[in-house]
Amino acid sequence: MIMQRSSCGRLIGQTDIVSATDHPHGSCKGLLLVATPPLVDPNFDRTVVYVLEHKADGAVGVVLNRPLDEDPPEIVHAWQHHLAPPATMFQGGPVELDALIALARLERPVEAAWSPVTDDFGSVDLMLDPDQVAERVVALRVFRGYSGWGAGQLDGELAEGAWMVFPAERGDVFDPNPTGLWRAVVRRQGGKVAWLANAPDDLSAN
Repeated sequence: MIMQRSSCGRLIGQTDIVSATDHPHGSCKGLLLVATPPLVDPNFDRTVVYVLEHKADGAVGVVLNRPLDEDPPEIVHAWQHHLAPPATMFQGGPVELDALIALARLERPVEAAWSPVTDDFGSVDLMLDPDQVAERVVALRVFRGYSGWGAGQLDGELAEGAWMVFPAERGDVFDPNPTGLWRAVVRRQGGKVAWLANAPDDLSAN
């Protein structure tokens, strides 16, 4: 399937700002969407979203920094000891909260048993046993629900400045301190962008 071009707004790197057309397909796939404060929608306020797919007909991602205070369901038990700390469920977004999305970093994955996003990272089927998916599961995170945008919807939000777009670092999806991820991602950009990391949660208090 040929991915259609869709604009990812501006890709903000650590030292400069480049056009999204410099990114393959003009897509945000594999990048981080970092909510610009204040984002009115409470579903995404101060969130960091990892984009799993972004095409002309829509986009899908998962929120990385909203751990849930709940134990993983029974279907996850065979994978339990592969969960990256904190070993809990995460709220991936407001869409289909009964759906589970499992993202894993793998060594020597079985080609037909997973859906890669990068060379060693992608989604896995929790119905399978871990040894059916890869020689080794390096890390796993399970999300309840996901974040979804219809055709042109994410592009419109990017144009309005609702999201900052940053490169993802290797450990972001499995960060052991997810509640601090928003500030950490913004701070590591350096320059004026990093100043936003010090913005209070309630801007009226500033």
